[in-house]
Amino acid sequence: MNFCQTTSEKHLEYNQLLEEFILGCKTTQTVGLEYERIPVLKSNGEVAPYGGEYGICEFLREVAKVDNWDYILDDINIIGLKKLHDTITLEPGCQVELSLEPKEFIRDLKAKIEEIDSVFKPILEKFEIKLLTKGISPKTTYKNIKLLPKRRYAIMANYLWGILSDVMMRETAGIQVGIDYKSEEDCMRKFRIANIMMPFATAMFANSKIRGGVDTGYKSFRALAWLNTDNERCGFATRLQGGITFKDYVNKLLETPMIFIMREDKPLSLNGRLTFKQFMEKGYEGFTASIDDWKLHSNLYFPEVRLRNFIEIRNHDCVGDGLQYSVPALYKGIMYNSSAISEIETLLFKYSYNEINELRYNVARWGVDAKINKHKIKDICKEIVKISYQSLKDEGESEEKFLEPLIDRL
Repeated sequence: MNFCQTTSEKHLEYNQLLEEFILGCKTTQTVGLEYERIPVLKSNGEVAPYGGEYGICEFLREVAKVDNWDYILDDINIIGLKKLHDTITLEPGCQVELSLEPKEFIRDLKAKIEEIDSVFKPILEKFEIKLLTKGISPKTTYKNIKLLPKRRYAIMANYLWGILSDVMMRETAGIQVGIDYKSEEDCMRKFRIANIMMPFATAMFANSKIRGGVDTGYKSFRALAWLNTDNERCGFATRLQGGITFKDYVNKLLETPMIFIMREDKPLSLNGRLTFKQFMEKGYEGFTASIDDWKLHSNLYFPEVRLRNFIEIRNHDCVGDGLQYSVPALYKGIMYNSSAISEIETLLFKYSYNEINELRYNVARWGVDAKINKHKIKDICKEIVKISYQSLKDEGESEEKFLEPLIDRL
């Protein structure tokens, strides 16, 4: 293999990697939402295909035509739609994801989802497709779900080595929340809290027990799939100790194997042959690392909580019946209230890294009946929600109502 260190491209510096996160510091207190749902055929409950007269590709064409969305293309294939700051994209198994512009209020996220769904409704009826609010396809397994024709997905499917990586890519759907940070200290405090909260939140929203038409014995088979996708890029991004910094996150990313890079709008597979640190130092087959390579590499890293120019909190099953709004409300009530943050730290920081890490495995199986220190976590989950509820109530915007479906569930 011929590594080349000298090209006409400018050498990427370590400080440029840090800068991507430093530039994320902002004074806003918005909440972002990514909402994935699984399209199934009403006739038989199987996952809807990408192609065909009534497939998901044609569904996107119809949505674009009636509501003035622009196409997102990969080569010649339609893989999503965009309009201003909102996107509708397809995951590897044709899961339909809404990625919404961050809003200050949960009610505005709800209004946007309802607006888009009102456009979807007649088209879905015409196509006889339903968007399921489940964390996993209850009937069709990955062997019968064709991979979306997006070039990077084929490379990822070939690379990800966990025994359930195909399940994760093709069968599952989740909800992700984005939270702003105002400084490095603020960011890493919230980042640590989100990581330690993550297994409890996974348990609260567990919604993927039926797979392949049978009860799997797991409350969240989706969470189990992520635990068995790729240990080098999933899980926790740091050891969650106090005093963690942007540098700790960057250094973890630098040591993570690379999957591919893009050159001339084409993916070039690296298949884990080198880490990003090695790529920066030596290059690869004449190519030198660029800031775009770093952004792509960062986006191909899948920890429980991911740092971007915001904090992305990731490991929740897709839910419906109002619970989809409980997910962002839970974090808004905690992350933007200093008293709530302190209460959560008092409640959860007594648990060790090993205890929290073990809990990740237990909540996949048992949900809120999982145990930490021999005690079921349900009461801890109730306390977390209580803290968030009071914080939202104190705001005076009536957004605590979005936690009521979660309170009922617990």
